[in-house]
Amino acid sequence: MSQSTYDYDLFVIGAGSGGVRAARMSASHGAKVAVAEEHRVGGTCVIRGCVPKKLFVYASQFSEHFEDSVGFGWTVPQEPVFDWKTLIANKDKEIDRLNGIYIRNLNNSGVEIIDDRAVLKDQHTVHLVNENRDVTAKNILIAVGAWPNLPSIPGIEHAISSNEAFDLEELPKRVVVVGGGYIAVEFAGIFNGLGVETTLMYRGPLILRGFDQDLRRNLQEEIVKKGMNLRLESDIAAIEKQADGTLLLTLKGGETVTTDAVMYATGRLPNTASLGLETVGIETKANGAIPVDVYSKTSVDNIYAVGDVTDRANLTPIAIREGAAFAETVFNNTPMAVDHSNIPTAVFSQPEIGTVGLTEEQACEQVGANDVAIYKSTFRPMMNTLSGNEERTTMKIVVHESTDKVLGVHILGPHSGELIQAVGIAVTMGATKAQFDATVAVHPTAAEELVTMKEKYIPPAE
Repeated sequence: MSQSTYDYDLFVIGAGSGGVRAARMSASHGAKVAVAEEHRVGGTCVIRGCVPKKLFVYASQFSEHFEDSVGFGWTVPQEPVFDWKTLIANKDKEIDRLNGIYIRNLNNSGVEIIDDRAVLKDQHTVHLVNENRDVTAKNILIAVGAWPNLPSIPGIEHAISSNEAFDLEELPKRVVVVGGGYIAVEFAGIFNGLGVETTLMYRGPLILRGFDQDLRRNLQEEIVKKGMNLRLESDIAAIEKQADGTLLLTLKGGETVTTDAVMYATGRLPNTASLGLETVGIETKANGAIPVDVYSKTSVDNIYAVGDVTDRANLTPIAIREGAAFAETVFNNTPMAVDHSNIPTAVFSQPEIGTVGLTEEQACEQVGANDVAIYKSTFRPMMNTLSGNEERTTMKIVVHESTDKVLGVHILGPHSGELIQAVGIAVTMGATKAQFDATVAVHPTAAEELVTMKEKYIPPAE
């Protein structure tokens, strides 16, 4: 089949962050592009992920803001009242607005949007399920993202995932959030801040596996201070719905817990089921992820994959970069590989986490514990002095002692996500601790701690 006989130069399956960026940039390089999406344009982040979740985080923080304002002379005339339905309605309006922007941008770029489920039929053919027709493309890009993973236990049909949490008809009085990753921690904070009696249940001994140990421990202490019930080394064996609508959770140790809702945030799996990968000879990893090379190419020369479906670094900005790199590589003759190291990231827990580079544990493993210097500060931020809020901030710098290079920066406290974006530039550029020290502090801010920590942290003798 010659190139002229293809319907499209590029067919993208999935209109999330990575797929949309790849489609628009490929079209800007002169390619004829179509994108198929069976749900709404925008993907997980815009429709049922980071955007609505951040809006919910903002909503949940006001309860603490009201309390803190009293120390600064404010009097709230009456007990604040929260209305869940108002939040849901306003969230939906914002998602509709963003969905419209994504559609408009694709249209303005000359990309054809097909509202249908697309599956692979052969190396150059995609079948549109609802329309029951085939289209051909010289290149195919898979950008279908990932989907929440729920365990196979009795009664799991009574549980929800983060997908459903955004559209609950009523806010539950009690909720159990199962998981220890960033989605579980963030939603537990949201529910807790909105006045829900919240339990965060995790099967491990310490939440947020993979993050710096100090931040993990300190976050656990802070969320308990905020009234959240933290149950570690616990897991659910079965869920039973009671006559009154409540849920009876039987734990693996035999204990029972009664709640109004249980939300699982125990990981997400690449959304590759029934995609037709086997028909073109693409074998997936054990979790369903599509293996790709540094240019996002699969084992089939003309088929590529970007974003969470590849399970490389499951973050929206990474999917966008991978989509852009794909377009440059395939349609602009500029091979481009995405660097997956030193990725600044945030966890919108309460308090928030911002982190970039190596953790202390990773640094010790990579360069040797004797060549790692730690600078650490834990303090009560200025905002909390008059308010009486006991929340404490932690800042930590991990340094390669022989080169003085900053290997990682980790922050727990207000606005950590905003801070780490700027700090990430310095770490990515290979800044040294001396360069941090030479930077003039902005006073009074919490961030000045990052350039005023001069004494190495020496752990107390055991």
